[in-house]
Amino acid sequence: MYTPPAFREDDPQALQAMIEGAGLASLVTATPDGLMATPLPLLFDPHEGPHGTLYGHLARANPQWRTPVLGEAMVLFSGSDAYVSPGWYATKREHGKVVPTWNYAAVHAYGTAEFFEDAGRLLDLVTRLTNRHEAGREGAWKVGDAPGAFIAAQLRGIVGLRLEISRIEGKRKMSQNRSAEDRAGVAEGLRREGGERALAVAGGIPV
Repeated sequence: MYTPPAFREDDPQALQAMIEGAGLASLVTATPDGLMATPLPLLFDPHEGPHGTLYGHLARANPQWRTPVLGEAMVLFSGSDAYVSPGWYATKREHGKVVPTWNYAAVHAYGTAEFFEDAGRLLDLVTRLTNRHEAGREGAWKVGDAPGAFIAAQLRGIVGLRLEISRIEGKRKMSQNRSAEDRAGVAEGLRREGGERALAVAGGIPV
């Protein structure tokens, strides 16, 4: 990922927050059949491995897990993003030498993709995933709410993924390369525009 120094994010806690806040990720592998990608939710264990480890699962019918991988796999996490209008810059009024851009946050994680079929590990994984995403919901659903035989059948239809991260790249492009006046203008423009994405980006701009 091309990352100018002003936009580089190396702080482990910030990277973890970006990963956990991303929701759906994309697992990308290079194979003899070409590139393959699968969107999927992932769990991040920051204590396993030097850069943490990712866990998830794919449908057993998905050919990606059976296809040999050339080199490492890559997992893409996308954070908040929003279009930035040059009309929001203070410098537009000064000299007009401005153009549109896009503010966004992203993490690329790399590592060897390991797939597993053990029913005990799969049950633990889907239980942890469920507990994470059901947390705080009224009447939260639990894996144990479904009949055991039904869950066992569902587990036979998936394959687990473990990816220990060998290297990780974080990028937070939030107008850091602009003047304080331009950054304030972008934040105000996004707040006026409204919407969840725009407001999230406005809150991430250093002013």
